[in-house]
Amino acid sequence: MTHTSQAPEPERAGDGKGEGRIVGRIDARPPYRWVVLAGGSVAQACFSAFFLGLPALAPAFRAEYRLGLGQTGLLLSSASIGILLTLFPWGMATDRMGERRVIGWGLLAGGIALCAAAFTTQFVALLALLALAGAAGAGVNSGTGRAVMTWFVTGERGLALGIRQTAIPLAGAVAAVVLPRVAAAHGIRAALLALGATFLVGAAVAALVLRTQPGPPRTEAVPAPSTLRDRRLWVLSVGSVLVSVAQLSLVGFVVLFLHDARGVASGTAALVLAASQLVGAALRISGGFWSDRIGRRVDPIRYFAVALAVTLAAVTALSHAPLALLVPALILATGLSMGWNSLSFAAAAELGGEAQSGAAIGVQQTGLALAGTLVPLLFAVVVGISSWQAAFALAALFPLAGWWVLRPLGEGRARAEAAA
Repeated sequence: MTHTSQAPEPERAGDGKGEGRIVGRIDARPPYRWVVLAGGSVAQACFSAFFLGLPALAPAFRAEYRLGLGQTGLLLSSASIGILLTLFPWGMATDRMGERRVIGWGLLAGGIALCAAAFTTQFVALLALLALAGAAGAGVNSGTGRAVMTWFVTGERGLALGIRQTAIPLAGAVAAVVLPRVAAAHGIRAALLALGATFLVGAAVAALVLRTQPGPPRTEAVPAPSTLRDRRLWVLSVGSVLVSVAQLSLVGFVVLFLHDARGVASGTAALVLAASQLVGAALRISGGFWSDRIGRRVDPIRYFAVALAVTLAAVTALSHAPLALLVPALILATGLSMGWNSLSFAAAAELGGEAQSGAAIGVQQTGLALAGTLVPLLFAVVVGISSWQAAFALAALFPLAGWWVLRPLGEGRARAEAAA
């Protein structure tokens, strides 16, 4: 494959204190970048079906292992515990070893762990193996993100990462529909074996498709400081965590809420989650395209945060309303809760620069994984000591906090500081 020479990337306007505005024209990149994007999206989907499929299997796990709500919350957090422990190390490994090795070997090891989990009868062993599968497969996040970072120029990354991130809710939608039916027909063992098989498929695709961008590394318009010393990355990570609280509360518990509190059959409740995932997928692509056109990443995240807070407040108000009113509000709120992720991912990768994008993604994703570990447990506690309505009302406050924390990275704030 012949490498096409490239002009420098578009520069960013601004003083470096905010996210800045992308200016200039995007240049043609090697067409193989779309193959890399497709392969990375498949690998991401294979991993996402696992940690997004667990909530859809919650009723089956509760019946099989006779779990209480608190134990169920711990089970739903198990994958995030493993992911939390390895995201930053995987990010550093990706910068040094390349995406192909990290994703291929990680998904292979995770697939083996899931197959072993299918044959355990002990709850503690199940938690450990699910956590191990999450830890092994977590390299997909940094690996696929870095692949997009190196193969796509700035003015295309929002759309490219939106497509890549869309693999997550699409995989979740498929998992929400398929896994409960597999568990109902053949048992929880068959559902876990199916997830293990998807990991092996993702490992094979990564090994066959992912390649290093030919030619010398490109020079970024704004050199990134050392990843861990970049205050902007920490602000982005904290703001992303706050917004994600609503997402984790909705995605993790919408099936149980409808099943336990409103008497909806688990299969039907899973369809509501699947519909929400489709809405989230559409918003990720459109949000990425939008951010490319306006040349900003963080401002759209803040808009999503406000919309999410409003819709989750509506869910709170309608929690006892007829299902004809409640279900559309749940679908919209849950879809919005997933629509902003690709923008946060792109912002982290660009703050890290090409040389440190894997580590930067690792930092940001570690924060989200920490939230993914704690929020399901705390949400279940709030439901247990109070009510579903109170838990949703509390969760609705966090996107507003994220909106406020992200102010220093917004375009309007950057312009004001530059003028001063």
